Amino acid sequence: MGGSPSGCFVLEWLKLAAAACQKVSTMAGTASADGQTGTSQSALAEQDTRSIPCTSCGKPGKLQCPKCLELQLPKPASVFCSQECFKTAWAEHKKCHKVTNAWMYVTNRGQKRSAKMPQCDWTGPLRPDLVGPARQVPESIPKPDYALDGMPYSEVQSRQQNTVPIRNAKDIAGMRAACKLARQILDKAHAAVKPGVSTDEIDQVVHEATISAGAYPSPLNYFHFPKSVCTSVNEVICHGIPDKRLLEDGDIVNVDVTAYYKGYHGDLNETYVVGQVDDASKKLIKAAHDCLQKAMAEVKPGAKFRDVGDIISQHAQQQGFSVVRSYCGHGIGDLFHCAPSIPHYSRNKAKGTMREGMTFSIEPMINAGVWKDTHWPDEWTCTTKDGRRSAQFEHTLLVTATGCEALTKRLPLSPPLWWEAEQQAAPVPSAQL
Repeated sequence: MGGSPSGCFVLEWLKLAAAACQKVSTMAGTASADGQTGTSQSALAEQDTRSIPCTSCGKPGKLQCPKCLELQLPKPASVFCSQECFKTAWAEHKKCHKVTNAWMYVTNRGQKRSAKMPQCDWTGPLRPDLVGPARQVPESIPKPDYALDGMPYSEVQSRQQNTVPIRNAKDIAGMRAACKLARQILDKAHAAVKPGVSTDEIDQVVHEATISAGAYPSPLNYFHFPKSVCTSVNEVICHGIPDKRLLEDGDIVNVDVTAYYKGYHGDLNETYVVGQVDDASKKLIKAAHDCLQKAMAEVKPGAKFRDVGDIISQHAQQQGFSVVRSYCGHGIGDLFHCAPSIPHYSRNKAKGTMREGMTFSIEPMINAGVWKDTHWPDEWTCTTKDGRRSAQFEHTLLVTATGCEALTKRLPLSPPLWWEAEQQAAPVPSAQL
C-alpha cells in the first residue's frame, strides 16, 4: 500500500492513531439515521415498476422507494404497490439503506458515505465515482487485528515503530511466501487492466485471488480503508479507492497490492498503461520504474537510509520530473508499516543504516509536474497539486550480506510492462533471422 507518511507527518500520524486506539471505533455512517429516511415516506417515486412485485405483499409494483433510488439500490428490493404497503414495511425496509449495502461516495477516511459527490477544488480532470460495499473475507482466513474495527492496535503500539527489526530465518521464509503471493496477485490484476474495466473490477480480481489463496487483502479496513487494493489513476499519486469509473484509453493506473499470508505482509505496486498512452506518460512510468531500480542497486549493509532519496531524486530530475515528499518507504513484516521510514527525496534527515536481515519497501512516487500533493474529500486519495500525472513502483526488499533481494520480484510469466511489450512486438531485424 502506498508509502507511510514521511517526515513531520509520521509523528502526527502516530499521534492520531494512538488517540484513536483509546476509544471504540464507530461503524461507518449509515445512509440515514435510524428512523429517518432523508426523504418523505409519502413521496414514493413513480417508476416503471409494473413488472416487479411489491417487496412487501407481492402485488404488482407501482412505486419505488426514493431513498433506494438515491442510493441506486436494485429495484426488486425497493418496489411497493402503494403508500400504505410502504409505510407498513418501513421498519424493516429501512435496513437496506445502510451504507454496507449501497454504492456511495466515500468520506471521512472511509468511515462515512455520501449519496452526493463531495465538493472539492479538483486539481485535474479525474473525479471520484461511486464506491461499492467492502468485499467479505471468509471466517477461516487469519486476519490482522484491524480487520475487526479498522484500527491496527498491534502496529501502533509496537516497538517496531522505533526500532528496525532484524528478521530471523522463520520471518524471512514467511515474508518470501507472502511476497511471492502478492506478486502473483498483482500479475492477475495487471492482466485485467484495459479500457472499459472499472477499478472496482480490479478490486474484485485482487480480492478473489487473495482469499482463494487463504490470505487477507492487507489494505481492507486498514485505518478504515474501504477496499482490498489501491488503484491510482492519472493524477492520483497513491491510495486511490476502487470505484465504478471505467478505465479509458490513454489512462495510466497504479495498482498497489498487499497480501497478509500466514502472519506476514507482502507489498508491491506497479504503474500500467491503459490502451494507447501518450509518450510523456510512458516516459514518466519508465522513470518511476528506473528510480526504484537505481535505489535498489545501492541497498546493502552499511548504506544510509537517507542516501536512497538522493539516488531517486537525481534520476527523476534528470528526466524532468519531481519526487513526492509526503510519503516514504517503510518497514514491513508481521506489521504492515513499521520502522524504518525511507524518504525518496534528496537532502532528507532520515537516520540509520541498513543491516542484513532488515525488510522494507522502497516505492518512489514520481510526478510529471510539481512534487506537492493534496487530498480528495475521502481523505485517502492523494493527488498532484497541479493535476498532472504521477507514477510509482514498489518492491519489498530484504537486505542480504552483499546487497538486497527483491522479495516481490517479477516472475517469468509476469505480464510485460509497456516498454517490454513494445520490445516483444518489435520486428526482428533481417540480419538476425
